[in-house]
Amino acid sequence: MDPHDIKNKHKRSAVFQRLKKEKKKAQREGRRKRKAEADALGDAAPPKKMPRTLESMRPKDETTVKEDDEEVMDDVNFDAFAAHFRGEKEARLLFTTSPNPSRSILPMVRNIMEVFPRTRFVSRRNYRIKEMVQHASNRGYTNLIIMQEHAKKLSGIYVIHLPEGPTAYFKLTSFTHTKHIPGHGKLTKHKPEMILNNFTTRLGMTVGRLLGSLLPTAPEFHGRRVVTFHNQRDFIFFRHHRYIFESGKKVRMQELGPRFTLKLRWLQDGTFDTKHGEYEWVWKKDLHNSRKTFVL
Repeated sequence: MDPHDIKNKHKRSAVFQRLKKEKKKAQREGRRKRKAEADALGDAAPPKKMPRTLESMRPKDETTVKEDDEEVMDDVNFDAFAAHFRGEKEARLLFTTSPNPSRSILPMVRNIMEVFPRTRFVSRRNYRIKEMVQHASNRGYTNLIIMQEHAKKLSGIYVIHLPEGPTAYFKLTSFTHTKHIPGHGKLTKHKPEMILNNFTTRLGMTVGRLLGSLLPTAPEFHGRRVVTFHNQRDFIFFRHHRYIFESGKKVRMQELGPRFTLKLRWLQDGTFDTKHGEYEWVWKKDLHNSRKTFVL
């Protein structure tokens, strides 16, 4: 008899509880039996069956980088970010917005700027992006960051590495201001540690290094700040935390904020040029909208 057919609420609940216990008991027995069989077979035991996830069903990507790939390592040593990651060039960021930004956007931009050391904001006015690139390059900035908005919300971000590129455009979603994060901590001026996680393809390495070039390579560890760019299924999650050491050996994380999510839309060689620029990669809905196909 189907428990859903039982009219009495209390009897129906009791049957559901009994079936739930029986199911858990059967699962425990199954796990115990499989473990006993594996122990008996030893090295001859069949490999444990992996759960089916989007990552495990992902088609093999020929551009995935191996740790011992000498060609990739040689490229990295001479790419546009090499001087930064060798510690020869410290990040200096110039932030701006679209022309005539909404007033509600500016606090969001300032909230993001607080995360990064050595930043400055300039009003966009009616300057073209190429003019902003030239302005920033002439003054020794390493990256130009342009925040876009839609319906008075942050909607996109240009990251232009100076002086010679590359340039990336990301869709920006799920922005949460620090003040709206429950239990958030108070920001300090210490240089943060940086974590780049799960950028495993050639394209992913370039994007990861571009994002990594926004932060110093010599963090002040006593400040216990850490900034994370975590790639999961081509969504790049930005998080900002502080380590807190409690009594004994316990360590917990306190979020400092803000939070947001990035989705790469295109990557272009050189600085911003929509007419004559050479694109390394462009998002296309028909090709890159599969739940099993990831490019980073």
